[in-house]
Amino acid sequence: MRADDVAAASDLANELTAALSRVVRGKPQAVRLALVALLSGGHLLVEDVPGVGKTLLGKALARAVGGSFRRIQATPDLLPGELTGVSVFSKRSEDWEFRPGPLFANVVLVDEINRATPRTQSALLEAMEEQQVTVDGVTHPLPDPFFVVATQNPFEHVGTFPLVEGQRDRFAVVIEMGLPARDTERELLLGRGGAGSLEDMAVVTGPEGLRAAVAAVRRVHCAPAVADYVVDISSTIRVHPEVRLGASPRASLSLLNAARAQAVLGGRSFVSPDDVKLVATASMAHRLILSGGADLHAGSALVRSVLERVPVPRG
Repeated sequence: MRADDVAAASDLANELTAALSRVVRGKPQAVRLALVALLSGGHLLVEDVPGVGKTLLGKALARAVGGSFRRIQATPDLLPGELTGVSVFSKRSEDWEFRPGPLFANVVLVDEINRATPRTQSALLEAMEEQQVTVDGVTHPLPDPFFVVATQNPFEHVGTFPLVEGQRDRFAVVIEMGLPARDTERELLLGRGGAGSLEDMAVVTGPEGLRAAVAAVRRVHCAPAVADYVVDISSTIRVHPEVRLGASPRASLSLLNAARAQAVLGGRSFVSPDDVKLVATASMAHRLILSGGADLHAGSALVRSVLERVPVPRG
């Protein structure tokens, strides 16, 4: 790939980082991983308690990348057609016309995704994997780029429906926002610290610029030894005695693409083992089903232990 493609994507990543950091304060790790998901062409799951900025991060991402944006509040009575759209009979044309749902946007924020029923959650599967929806036997392409940010509270169980394995596997990265540092929280309370507002946030790029950056990330060079390293990580996870459902080949490809995005964030046109290690936990932990069930914290600890055991390629 051309060096100027990487440079342009890296410059865009830096601008997005600066813009997001002015609004989502004190969360550099969350901002970095959110951009890894965006630039890798995947989707983002934000899992944490209420009130720590999950929705704010999703809205800030949408604002920064421009294009169209839709927000969906998931509820138990939300129907699949309310996401994908429906066919309506038109008296004017005397034919059925398709009316697109909120999924037809460049950035879609699904708040509290685990409040939607499994039937409604399944409406996202085709959209997130194939960038299209099928309604009444007719397939409709979604906008390009198409980026889903979903939020959920892992500790709330009343009126919620856990994401099925296939749905969790559609997300490239999972992040936890965490509580702010004491000084940051104090500044937020007092309205100090130069925090930017979402309304004042500048649009950094548009759909065409983001499309070019994602294409550049996908062309970042990966040496065979680094690809073997990704496979070794996935294989070791699969045979771990605590794992009931391990990392799929799709998970391995997603991890590599996330590492490519991390490389671009670092201004490089090649993937290093360190890039893989930096994104492996966020890329893999949510996909694992352990002996005790799906547990993000336990899955993260397991991935970190695997990273310590798998030999890192040198040279």
